[in-house]
Amino acid sequence: MQFPKLQDVNLEPLWEECINHKLALKHSLLFSTIEGVDSCVVQQETVADALNYLAKLPVDYPVIMVDTESFVRLKNKFLEIQTGSDFEEMSTTSEELIEAESDLLDFIRNSQDLLSSEESAPIIKLVNSLFFQAIKKGASDIHIESGERKGDVRLRIDGALKKHLDLDKSIIGLVINRIKVISSLDISEKRVPQDGRTQISISGKTLDVRVSILPTYYGERVVMRILAQSEHIPTLESLGFQEEVTKNLYKLLNHAHGMILVTGPTGSGKSTTLHACLQHISTPDKNIITVEDPVEYNANNISQIQVNTKVGLTFAAGLRSILRQDPDIIMVGEIRDSETADIALRSALTGHLLLSTLHTNDSTSSLSRLMDMGIENFLISATLLGVLAQRLTRKLCVHCKEEALLPPAIAEEIDVPADKLYFRAVGCKECDFTGYKGRQAIGELFIIDDTVKEMMKDGFNDHQVREVMKQNGMKTISDKLKEMLLAGETSYEEAIRVGLMDG
Repeated sequence: MQFPKLQDVNLEPLWEECINHKLALKHSLLFSTIEGVDSCVVQQETVADALNYLAKLPVDYPVIMVDTESFVRLKNKFLEIQTGSDFEEMSTTSEELIEAESDLLDFIRNSQDLLSSEESAPIIKLVNSLFFQAIKKGASDIHIESGERKGDVRLRIDGALKKHLDLDKSIIGLVINRIKVISSLDISEKRVPQDGRTQISISGKTLDVRVSILPTYYGERVVMRILAQSEHIPTLESLGFQEEVTKNLYKLLNHAHGMILVTGPTGSGKSTTLHACLQHISTPDKNIITVEDPVEYNANNISQIQVNTKVGLTFAAGLRSILRQDPDIIMVGEIRDSETADIALRSALTGHLLLSTLHTNDSTSSLSRLMDMGIENFLISATLLGVLAQRLTRKLCVHCKEEALLPPAIAEEIDVPADKLYFRAVGCKECDFTGYKGRQAIGELFIIDDTVKEMMKDGFNDHQVREVMKQNGMKTISDKLKEMLLAGETSYEEAIRVGLMDG
């Protein structure tokens, strides 16, 4: 039989209510509207199976054959619709999610040994639904905790944890076992912490998930970090930094050698900022190599090394190897120990531009952090160009934010006008009842100029350096939070959470 053939097409799915699409997908039979005509779509490899199933259907559509790539593209769109329709009854609130899964939960309670039985699908479905919901809501972490009588699932959305649903005590163990199975961890071991990783595929996109399991008093708890393998690396401007910070950071990136550090707590967007910097300075005549744990962004124009401690590939070992690869620019995911710090500073001294991150609360305390690691004073002042301290601040949802006055005592404490109207978070359907939608990066840039070098030589401490820099016009994170508060972009509670009082 001969069918019309189409090559390299991007078709849209045709979802017919009279067809069981789950079975049709199983038999590799898809449907689409091509040039205004409803058609069946097949591929060469599975054409026989598809035609056999089509013969049983009450439709009379022409059959079109497409190449494998086009077929897979259309199939992924069908899978997306199917996954969406499978879970559309699961609302954003945990009570309704429990209702939607009530028959499943009853089944689990009545089942003696679910993992060894043939009917283990419900637990798999429940775990899959957790991943689906988390990704749909843009969560970065999934927390599953065991309590005395029940367990709960929370999602970290825009940097804050939000309750997702409660689970029965008997189910928690099964859910954790399922997560252990997909992460290649030991199911029988419940006494020691375990770390693993897994990959999940949703509508053709593969996501890396880092899994950490910790034994607690009432049972194990699991935290899963979802690492979206992002192809799209944002620019510094799109991250939301103040114009002045971006301009001065670009000036620092023009240096041929030296070290630039980005500091901040976990999850404050340091890696994203570093990649945005690398994309800005990346040109074909530069050799850029990174060593990261894990590789979060796939960049075509730079060589990326993944840390693997099991085989001895640490940040320090990776950095040593990079130096033999004739690099112009090096990016180290994180300076965790004195060995990495020492090699990093010495490579910055020998003519390389080095970018890295450090865990400190503000930009100026990075000086004492490096000294604590045993780095000599002269080496820091000779190589360090600047330090960017950053945070991610949640922005108020524009649909539901409400005007409110700050109590006079608070207004006086944070030095803002008491009679001005500010905004507070309320919560609506648009923002998943959190009151916040989206985040913005804010930062303070500490440039190591001659004044700072003199102060370091004279033995000034962090606090003294910071006070002098503020007098010389350095805008701090606290200043930027105050600006956002006055502009009605964020709430007083969020500004306090991020660091309004840190000064």
